[in-house]
Amino acid sequence: MAGTTKVAVVFAIVVVFLQLTCSVSGRPTVREGKFELRQNVPAIMTVNGFQQGEPGGGPSSCDGQFHSDDEFVVSLSSEWYADGARCGKLIRIADDANLHISARVVDECAGCDNEVGASMHIWKNFNLDPSVGQVDIKWSDVPDEA
Repeated sequence: MAGTTKVAVVFAIVVVFLQLTCSVSGRPTVREGKFELRQNVPAIMTVNGFQQGEPGGGPSSCDGQFHSDDEFVVSLSSEWYADGARCGKLIRIADDANLHISARVVDECAGCDNEVGASMHIWKNFNLDPSVGQVDIKWSDVPDEA
């Protein structure tokens, strides 16, 4: 019986360690199409076009539609996109001055790492020059309203 108790305790410690590691890493833990909400995740924001006819573009992964560059929409790196679990969800983007803009996730940025691809509208509202190419930001999930 004592051996069984030791195994159970070791197993519980490993499970807690793995949960804590995922929580600290900023990576979403996906369970049955759900994910843990993230707050103040450091990322690189790039300019992304969502309109039809833009170079390298196609319909958004979430809804198969194109979106106007006048919308507050983003693509997320695959690990944050979480197999589509964040599709249609709002995230809050904060710049280095702690100004916030909310945007809807409409696409995955496959092959990107730690990246939020933002529409031109978001760049304009942050008063950023898109020719810079990328800026450091933090993003957070906006919880669904009950």
